[in-house]
Amino acid sequence: MDVIKVEGVSKSFGDFPVLQRVSFTVAQGEVVAIIGPSGSGKSTLLRAITHLEVIDQGSITLAGSVMVQDGVYAPAAVLRRVCLKVGLVFQNFNLFPHFSVLRNITEAQIHVLHRTKEEAEARARNLLEKMGLWEKAATYPCTLSGGQQQRVSIARALALDPEVLFFDEPTSALDPELTGEILMVIRSLAAEKMTMVIVTHEIAFARDVADRVLFMDGGVFIESGPAEDLIDHPQLERTRTFLKRVKGLG
Repeated sequence: MDVIKVEGVSKSFGDFPVLQRVSFTVAQGEVVAIIGPSGSGKSTLLRAITHLEVIDQGSITLAGSVMVQDGVYAPAAVLRRVCLKVGLVFQNFNLFPHFSVLRNITEAQIHVLHRTKEEAEARARNLLEKMGLWEKAATYPCTLSGGQQQRVSIARALALDPEVLFFDEPTSALDPELTGEILMVIRSLAAEKMTMVIVTHEIAFARDVADRVLFMDGGVFIESGPAEDLIDHPQLERTRTFLKRVKGLG
């Protein structure tokens, strides 16, 4: 079953086309990594699927619910329900600095899912323990390392029980030592068959964790395939050139 179906999605900023009739699907439990040079449209695509950007043309269906069909968006009430099916982890954490770690994770549960405070805190505790951060529940984001903040942001996204989780360069703001913390968390989610789409420059990680890799350049997917096949044996010269320039792959 396809959890994500993107068909002919286009998006321009002014006269500059960022996405050009992009189409792809993601099956339930699949992990898809999107790689490519900066400015190729990867983050814009994630923002479009999570309704942080409005597309110009195309259709997007999430978990069987139509978000936008032929450029026409569903009514606001339907959009709210559809958007609850997805979670997005940002590269810069986006935690509320004036909320404790615990409140960062409970706030949306209470106001969006209408859980009681006790239910929300129980869910938060479970996730923070999973992330190895329950002892930080009463602290504030500014007291945490970058890796810890990103783990909190992952817990916050998971707290709303999304059917698919998106990551937009989840390690780009971290130094190499802290990057390992986040990659371990994502690996554990992949082992649990969480449906995920990951925009990343961590090519070795994409090869190790993803089921499939899509290479984006100039607002289009120019090559796709099983992760190891595409990264170890790319078919197109443009893909080979990009991979050779990525640190760690020659």
